[in-house]
Amino acid sequence: MATILTSRQAEELHKSLIAYLSSQNLTQAATALRGELGVGEEVFDSEKSKKYEGLLEKKWTSAVRLQKKILDLEIKNAALQSDLENATLSSLSRRHQDPANWLPKAPPRYVLESHQKPVTCVAFHPVFSSLASGSEDYTIKIWDWELGELERTIKGHTKAVLDVDFGGPRGGTLLASCSSDLSIKLWDPSDEYKNIRTLPGHDHIISSIRFIPSGAAGAPSSSTHLVSASKDNTLKIWDVTTAYCLKTITGHTDWPRAVCPSIDGRYLLSTGSDQSARLWDISSREAEQKLILFGHENFNLCCAIAPSTSYPHLSKLANLDKSPSPNSTAEFFVTGSRDKQIRLWDARGNCIKVLVGHDNWVRGLVFHPGGKYLISVADDRTMRCWDLSQEGKCVQVMKGVYEGFVSCVRWAPDVVKEDGGVNGNGFEKKGAGTATAQIRCMVATGSVDGVEGKVRIFAS
Repeated sequence: MATILTSRQAEELHKSLIAYLSSQNLTQAATALRGELGVGEEVFDSEKSKKYEGLLEKKWTSAVRLQKKILDLEIKNAALQSDLENATLSSLSRRHQDPANWLPKAPPRYVLESHQKPVTCVAFHPVFSSLASGSEDYTIKIWDWELGELERTIKGHTKAVLDVDFGGPRGGTLLASCSSDLSIKLWDPSDEYKNIRTLPGHDHIISSIRFIPSGAAGAPSSSTHLVSASKDNTLKIWDVTTAYCLKTITGHTDWPRAVCPSIDGRYLLSTGSDQSARLWDISSREAEQKLILFGHENFNLCCAIAPSTSYPHLSKLANLDKSPSPNSTAEFFVTGSRDKQIRLWDARGNCIKVLVGHDNWVRGLVFHPGGKYLISVADDRTMRCWDLSQEGKCVQVMKGVYEGFVSCVRWAPDVVKEDGGVNGNGFEKKGAGTATAQIRCMVATGSVDGVEGKVRIFAS
């Protein structure tokens, strides 16, 4: 039979076979093969054999990996071929929309499985391709969202992990987590996610945590402070470098379940079981309550402060003659509730729109960085996209993707360019100085899938 190997390749294969059989103590088989091939000890002694011992196994595993990659590529090729055959002019044009109009579409790029109980929270690393997820299984998992692979599992909390967030001083990014075990923990990604500090102080479950940006709005964020919300009815502001509690904010009459800071770090928006949303000015020594928003008919579960890019659309909903200055950082807000409603608010305290469509508790909200859309997730197993330029019309409902409740949603942070340069597909938002931000078209969600939890990555 004609061989497809060159004489050099055949010689390498024969030596690898002999070395493998010898390493497995199959001496009779190795001796027989030597005799058949005419490869004696004088030609291929034990010292030379050691160099070949693991070669056959390495080649074998490499072939398996390559085979898997080929199968994956064949699947992708078939999908692309199907897209090409069914393409229309309009569908082709949508492929080249700028990122300001991109919305997550099914199917997700990755479905990440490893948590043993529901996923409660997700957060993107501001620079690297890392995503953190927290779960009721007491763990935090770090994923590579580019490869869809689990990097590590972090253990330390003794009860459910309820929220995670990346932030910290520039050049020293940290991961913060909070839990039903009444603790906040700080982890160092540069040191294999070592637990560097634990912040005690709350007297009950801690449900939400966020790093508070510092510096001008739009500039690359840097922070040594973070805020937490707890079932002890308080918000606390912490210094992550000293682990000291700097402020305790009271005012909520029941559990503040969620909190988010403005982009410049001056304001906090909190909401919770007292069915209110409250805006706080934390720029002075004592936090000042600027606004109280009432309207929901059940516990509020999530909130967000609108980015300045959404001001033109929200100003029309609010019947304003002029859109607020882009430098203003707390002009419009959104809240989601167990009453299945999403409410949009303005800085005068008015509810400017009620978005109705979800059939169960609204769990998570995030504004599109381009400003035109709002994304929501809920216990009705859907993700919905609302077009703020069309008076909040629901323009997309993602069904059939989730097996259970959708608990959280996060948009990947912008890629900030200090010199103002972006590559061809970027969408630029002017920041301080020459900094620009390029929208990253990527969304992550966490959910309940049976008794387990899954993370889904949607990307362009």
